[in-house]
Amino acid sequence: MLDALQSLNPLARQWLNGSVTALSVLLCLMVLPIRLPGMELLGVSPNWLLIWIVAWSVNRAAWLGAIAGLVLGLIQDGMTAPYPSHALSLALVGFLTARLQKQRYIQEDFISIALIVFGMAVVAETTTAIQFSAMGWSDHSVIPHRTLAEIWFYHQRVALSSAILSSLWAPVLYYPLNRWWELINTIEQTQA
Repeated sequence: MLDALQSLNPLARQWLNGSVTALSVLLCLMVLPIRLPGMELLGVSPNWLLIWIVAWSVNRAAWLGAIAGLVLGLIQDGMTAPYPSHALSLALVGFLTARLQKQRYIQEDFISIALIVFGMAVVAETTTAIQFSAMGWSDHSVIPHRTLAEIWFYHQRVALSSAILSSLWAPVLYYPLNRWWELINTIEQTQA
């Protein structure tokens, strides 16, 4: 496979890399609403877009992670209710993941990615709970029968369930994507 990729001209290789990346996002978007047996905990399934954002952002600049999170969050908002916005939480996840400077603090392996995904899932769900709280304070027609205590009680269940499931499933998405991006990066560096 390496020889075939090296034989491609740079434009074709760039197009192929973009296609693989876009297809991986499309796959995450398609799997996001699916509830398969064994992939659900307390009614919560893995946050596939969050896992993708962490995989993308872990070796990129903070602004790239934030933009990727913002774009995928807006796409998810288009698939679901626009409030609370997923764009804010995923942009924050992309930015914070890139700012971790993983190469400096954390060794690259499945456990570190799982830990990062766990922490970022809690950050994303907390951001969503803050948005729900703000909407509950300002407009009671949006969240008709939710008190602040109910929102934060529910947040604990959702955040923990999402963090556990997303971190357990993170290597399934991270490993092939990371291998692909490393392969493309290695080819680009050797031919530069």
